[in-house]
Amino acid sequence: MVRRLEAAAPGFEQAFAEFLALGRTQGADVAQDVAAILAAVRERGDAALIEYTKDFDGFELEARSLAVTRKEVDAAVASAPRETVRALERAAERIIAYHEKQRPKDQRYRDADGIELGSRWTPVAAAGLYIPGGKAAYPSSVLMTALPARAAGVERIAMTVPAPGGDLNPLVLAAARIAGIGEIYRVGGAQAVAALAFGTETIAAVDKIVGPGNVYVAEAKRQVFGIVGIDSIAGPSEILVVADAGSDPRWIAADLLSQAEHDEAAQAILITDDAGFADATAAAVEVHLAALPRAGIARASWSNHGAIIIVPDLSEAAPLIDRIAPEHLELAVERPEDLAKRVRHAGAIFLGRYTPEAIGDYVAGPSHVLPTHRTARFSSGLSTLDFLKRTSIIACGPGGLAKIGPDAAVLAEAEGLHAHGLSVRLRLMPGEDA
Repeated sequence: MVRRLEAAAPGFEQAFAEFLALGRTQGADVAQDVAAILAAVRERGDAALIEYTKDFDGFELEARSLAVTRKEVDAAVASAPRETVRALERAAERIIAYHEKQRPKDQRYRDADGIELGSRWTPVAAAGLYIPGGKAAYPSSVLMTALPARAAGVERIAMTVPAPGGDLNPLVLAAARIAGIGEIYRVGGAQAVAALAFGTETIAAVDKIVGPGNVYVAEAKRQVFGIVGIDSIAGPSEILVVADAGSDPRWIAADLLSQAEHDEAAQAILITDDAGFADATAAAVEVHLAALPRAGIARASWSNHGAIIIVPDLSEAAPLIDRIAPEHLELAVERPEDLAKRVRHAGAIFLGRYTPEAIGDYVAGPSHVLPTHRTARFSSGLSTLDFLKRTSIIACGPGGLAKIGPDAAVLAEAEGLHAHGLSVRLRLMPGEDA
């Protein structure tokens, strides 16, 4: 039975706070195991990758077969369903178009003191993509991670993907071809993150690693941060749907299950102002679960981590939304824009009854790699900006330095950094001792 909370009931605040505090991570702490894997790959390179692939993915890998060949990609593309490949191609067009519009412009200007200032944007030289491949294959994640990097102008894009039993999903390889990925490696888990971070004999190190993965992948990204950049520490998927009685309960139930079916630790939440609608949606969830192929996963997620929250009025939903800070927020209400304006924390917002979250997962345009586990309070979804670096530009002439230099020297000396001050004063008094 899914958890049900009444905002008007006594004790709601405590119950809601306890709900937010519930952990959704799976298994024991893996930090020590991941540290050992990272160390092994750093020290032994390809040999460690081969050993871990045999242990975790169940097949014998050789250094020469770490990289997926062009011939293998050709064969995969030829074997993939044409209708699905065409859908991936159309999705790619929308995704790249959206992310190209995100690229910022360089800036240069001269201020009132005559100082030339500005900023310049340059892409990272090499990006590593981690593509999940455990409980399901995700060709959409290939597009959603690679195409923002392409829009940023990243020259080298390397992709790692686990191959359980040695098999790679043809659609994942087809998506890689569509996205223009030049390097694909059949390795997954923390060992793949290690290879991208440190490099091996076969896989050259990258500058930034992006993409979702399991708890081992997330912990590996956490531990290599600082050696390389990362996008985020991704957790289980989540959705919050705010819906009124004007919505179809069957639609909303399907939307909730669209995230619940990802993982037993995923989370689906409904906020509504109508108890009858809440009942109808809960009943529709049960009807859908009777037919869904991944019903076992979805039911575990819905029962253990889901919730229905009933508020007296939808005007009270915004503060609850911000406290949840959901990865995905659907506003299936009469005037979604009005409610959206009051929301501060959400990874992505889906406006109106005809915008299911699944549209964002595949074809809308923005990347579906979004902040989870309430991190939308301080972070954003993957974008072109994640693959760009901003460099500040400063240029002083003699006149400009004369205007602002004395203050710099005074502040430097106040901090006890006299060489800092000297470097300025020598320029202000050429030919004299400072």
